[in-house]
Amino acid sequence: MAAKKSISILFGIILISAWVLGSVTWVGAETMKCKNIAIATKDERVLVGDEEGHNIALQIMEGLSYCENGEIAKVKHHALIDAMPPKGGQAIGYSILKFEDGSTMVIRFQRLMVRDQSGAISAKASSDIIKGTGRFEGIKGTVSTTGKNFLGTKEEAARVFNDSTFTYTLPSK
Repeated sequence: MAAKKSISILFGIILISAWVLGSVTWVGAETMKCKNIAIATKDERVLVGDEEGHNIALQIMEGLSYCENGEIAKVKHHALIDAMPPKGGQAIGYSILKFEDGSTMVIRFQRLMVRDQSGAISAKASSDIIKGTGRFEGIKGTVSTTGKNFLGTKEEAARVFNDSTFTYTLPSK
């Protein structure tokens, strides 16, 4: 008798949990394509000392993201970089996109930079959308990015140009 009552209570808890958890439904995956351009506003480098030019850096870049749907977002990247000229390097960091309506996306990225035979630095990043505000509240997704890096000089700050594809889902309202 007690076992039947325990099973009934357990079944009731499972039913209520399923109802509560099922009340937040997710809409189908959306895709947004954007072109991003940013310039370094902070670039602090320290030589590692194991080979010529190898350095680690803290870099902050700011710019704009122009999306195919007509939206424009301010973008700010915060990155820790392991640069190994002339080979390339890698970076980890966070990007924050702030759209015109005040909504934001926070993205965690890993970026690999490779110098080709012409000396140009191409880059690929894999990213996770980890947080959003406003209309992006509850967002989950990924970002695939390819682009070019232009190293800074004494006369010019470093610059990046990227094409990004955002694939994400949002909870229904």
